[in-house]
Amino acid sequence: MFGLEGQKKGKGEELLFDIEKEIKEDPNKAREIKQQIESRIQKIKEVLRTGDDKEVFDRLGTLLHGYNALLKVFARVTNPPVKKGR
Repeated sequence: MFGLEGQKKGKGEELLFDIEKEIKEDPNKAREIKQQIESRIQKIKEVLRTGDDKEVFDRLGTLLHGYNALLKVFARVTNPPVKKGR
């Protein structure tokens, strides 16, 4: 499902999305994509402030949540959590 069928998850392994692989391989592309996402978020927020049609408002709100989730993926990939050992 979601293009991850080919990845077998072994013990202790983590499934990676395609965008995560791209970000890890090319930091410049990651920076460029992140800037595009942040720019789109700002545009969506501007439109939401105008108080457009309710249906448009709901769709843009959903899109905004999706872009924010994508930024969280970026943060997770670019700043992986530190594993605490014993």
